[in-house]
Amino acid sequence: MSSLRFVLGDQLTPSLSALRGAASDDVVLMAEVADETTYVPHHRKKIVFVLAAMRAFADELRGLGFMVDYVKLDDPGNTGSLSGELQRAVARHRPTRIAATLAGEHRVVALQRSWAGDTGLTVDLFEDDRFICASADFERWAADRKQLRMEYFYREMRRRTDLLMDGDQPEGGRWNFDADNRKPASRDLFMRRPSAFAPSADTQSVINLVARRFPHGFGVLDGFAYPVTRAEAEQARDAFLAEALPRFGDYQDAMLADEPFLYHSILSPCLNVGLLDPLDLCRRAELEYRAGRAPLNAVEGFIRQIIGWREYVRGVYWREGLDYLRRNALNATRALPSFYWTGETDMRCLGQAIGQTIQHAYAHHIQRLMITGNFALIAGIDPHQVHEWYLAVYLDAYEWVEAPNTIGMSLFADGGLLGSKPYAAGGAYINRMSDYCKDCRYKVSEKTGADACPFNYLYWDFVARNEALLLGNPRTSQVARAWSKLDSDRQLAIRNSAMRFLLELERETAAWNSEG
Repeated sequence: MSSLRFVLGDQLTPSLSALRGAASDDVVLMAEVADETTYVPHHRKKIVFVLAAMRAFADELRGLGFMVDYVKLDDPGNTGSLSGELQRAVARHRPTRIAATLAGEHRVVALQRSWAGDTGLTVDLFEDDRFICASADFERWAADRKQLRMEYFYREMRRRTDLLMDGDQPEGGRWNFDADNRKPASRDLFMRRPSAFAPSADTQSVINLVARRFPHGFGVLDGFAYPVTRAEAEQARDAFLAEALPRFGDYQDAMLADEPFLYHSILSPCLNVGLLDPLDLCRRAELEYRAGRAPLNAVEGFIRQIIGWREYVRGVYWREGLDYLRRNALNATRALPSFYWTGETDMRCLGQAIGQTIQHAYAHHIQRLMITGNFALIAGIDPHQVHEWYLAVYLDAYEWVEAPNTIGMSLFADGGLLGSKPYAAGGAYINRMSDYCKDCRYKVSEKTGADACPFNYLYWDFVARNEALLLGNPRTSQVARAWSKLDSDRQLAIRNSAMRFLLELERETAAWNSEG
């Protein structure tokens, strides 16, 4: 009885549940399809990364003795859809059943659940147990809680994994060292460069394919140097642990112009497609602390991002369901500004964050939360449009991880389910944590008027628009009261500055959209 085992592009792990117990006559199906490259306008480096990693994984499986049927994007007869390629493979191989690991997105799971009807075969869908917390476990943790706070979930994960534990207490006497991890960086620091990998012949063929298929696609294609094999991912992992982890904690929130990477790992793309194991990575990071090679604040902060935040947002995504993607608690309706696609803006912080996104398909978490996300929040940008932008432009973006981060954390569009307050800030925060303001056309010291930093008056305009909601939140009531105490002339100047800026932004975006 032969099975057809369908492996998706973010399931590149030999121990994948769909591959376990494979018989010698089973066939592994992998398919590059147009639907998955175009459902949002993905960054071209993201498409290269996924397709090149898929091809390398197919070779890895062949080396392990699997029979692999691999369909390339430009193969004759490629239907362009996962379901279409499954049906073609069923016709080729005549299996008696189909096996697959549940996908990471609602959209693809819906396809998987239709495959039995499409093919007339039994379809076994297995849980994706590469994550540390199963969806059912998260549901049990969340069931009786009025608020789903990541900090408490994280503590449960620390206990479950025994990472950085001293008996039943956290190492160092604290669960969270985030207060130690907010130092601004200066240019006299030695800036480590992340591992870079020259494209192999196979990867170069993918680059050429993407250049042909998406000549006008988003993002710079030149200079692709990301790891696409398991060996390369492990090399990048080891280099980060040795060279950057010791300073990761101190400077994880810092931003410097023309320094896109600082001490960040750039390992999330490899984690999210399955080239690295999250628990193994965390244990290796813990060993750096135990060996005295990395401080506790760095290691704890890194581990928290993986077993805490990464697992937590996945749990929220599956628990809240498909309608989560359309939530809009603040009734934000403004169109996504054109500069999110072009990087052309006089606001230097946004130009830097978006410019490096165009170049590298990468920006670190503070650039996403407190620059591009913060602007979208205080300017009242439609959260679904922002969600689709984040999903498209970042190398590590998959809906299960991206949507809660965008809709919940960045935009507060879920009304506070995920985050305890809106992460809104004015120019002072950006000035404190970066050097972006130094050479900006706008003046961060000015609060209103044509030369003022737009973050300053947009922040207060956001407070004014959402005053009632903010007053009802213990973490934001003070700022709402501060707004009410401003004299009427200052309030009017703030609202007028915001109105003029946003009207001009709308005109620019409408003109750009009309040009195609």
